[in-house]
Amino acid sequence: MREIKINNFTWIDLQKPRYAEIDNIGKRFSLHPVVIDDFSSPTLRPKAVAYENCLYLAIHVPIFDRSLKTTYPVEVDMALTENAIITSHDREILIINSIIDNIRNNRIKKKFGAEDSPASLAHYIVEMLLDSCFPKLDHFSKRLDYIEKQIFEGHEKEMVFEISILKRDILNFRRTMKPQRSVIESLSLKDYKFINPELRPYFQELVGTNIRIWNGLESVKETIESLEATNNSLLSTKLDLTMKILTIFSAIMLPLTVYSNILAMSASIPFGSHPMGFWIHMAIMGIIATITISIFRMKKWL
Repeated sequence: MREIKINNFTWIDLQKPRYAEIDNIGKRFSLHPVVIDDFSSPTLRPKAVAYENCLYLAIHVPIFDRSLKTTYPVEVDMALTENAIITSHDREILIINSIIDNIRNNRIKKKFGAEDSPASLAHYIVEMLLDSCFPKLDHFSKRLDYIEKQIFEGHEKEMVFEISILKRDILNFRRTMKPQRSVIESLSLKDYKFINPELRPYFQELVGTNIRIWNGLESVKETIESLEATNNSLLSTKLDLTMKILTIFSAIMLPLTVYSNILAMSASIPFGSHPMGFWIHMAIMGIIATITISIFRMKKWL
């Protein structure tokens, strides 16, 4: 637990909290029992709920796991009271660590002071969490450029797996971000007790930030789907070419196989006693193969 005194209010940040720790904080600030339960258990969807003595927020932050090459949501719970803000998360979030360092070293530069009130700090935290999504979108763009380059260099088979991994990553990112908009909009539209009216335009700006993130996700989604279609088309073309070559080879060999079977069924093989008999039959088979290829060319199958 990290507790920071900021002017006339307190910020308490809980990382991987135990229930006893949450219960103590709840009793200290007289939090509603439902809020304590929400802090103790995962919340599947973002939400903003007003209680008599606090405002509870639950948002989800997309975090990229480099080892698994995928994005997963991390829940950040917030409770705003008259003189405190309490945040809780089950995993370490570097952005929150950075905010704490900035506050301790007075490095926050805002249109309004994040140290003015719990609501101001809540806005700053949400804004920084949303801003952290843009480098992830840049990461998607770099991976898309890499996949595009590999596709047109002839590595279509290798890119099938890479495309699937990136599509899963984008899908998880979208599932994390899509429900956030309505929650952020409610902070700017509804008359919440613990959010000053003058802060509403700033929360409205966060709606715009969320829209820009979503538009970026839509762009990378459309791009990866187009690259997947292109990759599948190239793979299909290569497969068709391979099947065409095998079919032509089989078609050329078919009359030769028939000819050799006819000879095998003959009681007396023509030119069997001739010293050049083998080469005579090879020449005949060559002529048959040439005629077959000529017919294919006349039909424009080659």
